[in-house]
Amino acid sequence: MLLNSFLTYLSHEKRYSQHTVTSYQADLLQFQDYILKTFELDVLEIKHTHVRSFMVDLMENKSSENTINRKISALRSFYKFLFREGKIGQNPMLLIKAPKIPKRLPVFVETQKLDNLLDSKEFFNEGFNSKRDHLVIELLFGTGIRLAELIGLKDTDVDFYSNTIKVLGKRNKERIVPVNKQLISQLNSYIELKKLQNFNNNFPNLIVTNTGTAAYPKLIYRIVSSYLNLVSTNDKRSPHVLRHSYATSLLNAGADLNAIKMLLGHASLAATQVYTHNSIERLKTIYKQAHPKA
Repeated sequence: MLLNSFLTYLSHEKRYSQHTVTSYQADLLQFQDYILKTFELDVLEIKHTHVRSFMVDLMENKSSENTINRKISALRSFYKFLFREGKIGQNPMLLIKAPKIPKRLPVFVETQKLDNLLDSKEFFNEGFNSKRDHLVIELLFGTGIRLAELIGLKDTDVDFYSNTIKVLGKRNKERIVPVNKQLISQLNSYIELKKLQNFNNNFPNLIVTNTGTAAYPKLIYRIVSSYLNLVSTNDKRSPHVLRHSYATSLLNAGADLNAIKMLLGHASLAATQVYTHNSIERLKTIYKQAHPKA
């Protein structure tokens, strides 16, 4: 009952996305199960030592720092909610410190490689699936939108008059993202081609499967991974790599960091500043290659 109230609070008051709410639910159910089986306690009875025991168990089971931090974040929000509602007298999360995550530079693919891929007639044909795949890569690299944002796009979110798309981001925040004329033309052609498929359903989603149903995350992952494999040797070939590539290309071209923040839908500038490290590393490489005393 308490968990359901908390999840409702996340959805309606905090306006978290359904994806985030589902992740929090899974993490809290895992914690609840661990506490019950290990200590035979209810979640209202635990102390910070029980949370630490849970963290140790996660580490022993080879959970990554990112995974542990996400679960700790879910627990922080949950117990803050319980304390505010008067369900507990003391918040057990106040003495919990999340493990430090080593800083990693965002993985990206060079703009030239992506341009070569998207401009090549060797990899794409006139079929519906190929046109859709091409559009998926173009949208992710051309707008920097997230995977969930891409899947959530509707045909009606495209404004052909102003050359923009309306994106529903994290915490259900809407933003308007500019789109170049070539991509707008491609969007128009794709939507017209989709109508000609005469699918036996009427999904409003922009990106659909070969049967006309709404696209799903694994499909987009598969599309992106297969095409990036043609031009990149990076181990990571996820949709988020194209988001990183978009931000890095903008920064390298001299775009203002605050403008990039708004385009990406970041809540704070700190999340955007990570891309400056890629630019610094690029400058170092250029310096070493070009300067006689490097």
